[in-house]
Amino acid sequence: MEVVQSKTLVQKYNVPCPRYTSYPTVPYWDIAHFKKKQWESAVRDNFSHANKNGGISLYIHLPFCESLCTYCGCNTRITINHAVEMPYIRSVLKEWKLYLALFKEKPILTELHLGGGTPTFFQPKNLEFLIRSILWDCVVPEQASYSFEGHPNNTTKEHLEVLYELGFTRVSFGIQDFDIKVQEVINRIQPLENVVRVTEQARSIGYTSINYDLVYGLPLQTVRSVKNTISKVIELKPDRIAFYSYAHVPWLKPGQRKYTELDLPDDEVKRELYEEGKILFLKAGYEDIGMDHFALPNDELTIASKEEKLHRNFMGYTAQHTDFAIGLGVSAISDTWGAFAQNVKTVEDYQKLVDMDLIPIFKGHLLTNEDLKIRTHILSIMCTYKTQWEKGELSEEILDRLLQFEADDLIILPDSSLHVTDLGKAFLRNICMVFDQRYWNGLKDKIQFSKAI
Repeated sequence: MEVVQSKTLVQKYNVPCPRYTSYPTVPYWDIAHFKKKQWESAVRDNFSHANKNGGISLYIHLPFCESLCTYCGCNTRITINHAVEMPYIRSVLKEWKLYLALFKEKPILTELHLGGGTPTFFQPKNLEFLIRSILWDCVVPEQASYSFEGHPNNTTKEHLEVLYELGFTRVSFGIQDFDIKVQEVINRIQPLENVVRVTEQARSIGYTSINYDLVYGLPLQTVRSVKNTISKVIELKPDRIAFYSYAHVPWLKPGQRKYTELDLPDDEVKRELYEEGKILFLKAGYEDIGMDHFALPNDELTIASKEEKLHRNFMGYTAQHTDFAIGLGVSAISDTWGAFAQNVKTVEDYQKLVDMDLIPIFKGHLLTNEDLKIRTHILSIMCTYKTQWEKGELSEEILDRLLQFEADDLIILPDSSLHVTDLGKAFLRNICMVFDQRYWNGLKDKIQFSKAI
């Protein structure tokens, strides 16, 4: 393993850059030429093939949180009024019925994920009603992978038991940081004992994969504090660790204005936070399986990575490869492989459209043949650290940009192929951006992204 020590590289590549959970990235969708009828046609046209070849994925966005975590970039609704639970669930189920009418046959639900917001904001009995209602209209395959995000402060043993009985075997807990000063500034006070409790409960119930989300680059973080957080994480030995770069986007998330750029680690320190964390994870027996992700050797993500079967979608890395994903709920994104669509972003607009028997999307994108080729390259780089192309497929502009990365020892370029070096893994987003023709064509638009490092 090589540690990034060159300040020159960090300074050169720490530029605004997409995260590539999809291609094209959402800011570059061609929404002007997208019609809702085209989306419905894409769903009809692609569902049966996908259903027969691996099944489909379903993401349900549950946006409610009792308090605002100021670092968070997710679409949330802050409230302590739990009376919102069932009306929202009924809207989600009505949206699901609208999709079922397009499917014409029972979906094989290979992958299901509850995200937020805070899914465990909802009472266990209400989550049970939601999931049982969803599954009633589905075929559940033997290899199904169901997961949810839980807040250690409000995830109860009952939450864990109810969802486990419904087929959930994976849970992800948002840890972020154990340092009290960092927790206070990001408004995420979360005692270690709560994390210990939910981890031990999940294991005793039978969950086979526990993930911890950690964030580096948060305000007031230091190398010492991050290493202390990671040492506590390693003691608890979760099966997976997502070690995310904090995305500072106060123009999108005003809550981040609680602190300023002066409170954030500078570029070199932020890179050091990641590299020190990575060293500790690898020494503890975890394997680097993809951008910002680590897993134990026997975890299915590690196995999928070694077998070059890892997949990536709007939910992150997964061992399940489905080409058809439906997102239900506020702001959720759906993907038929040839088309994307996103739901409206407020609860009120969402519920209003669903009550009118309308699929509540407000924008989308139909992928061109060039989009599909580029998507394949970016997905391959993100999941396998390599890609290849036909002679003459790539433009001279892309090849010229690749040569710059080769000169910095971030990639090697054998015949019509690319392999990311160990050094280059730290700059994966930048390498993918080389292929992102819509980004380069749209530079004049000055769309703002979080920085790569």
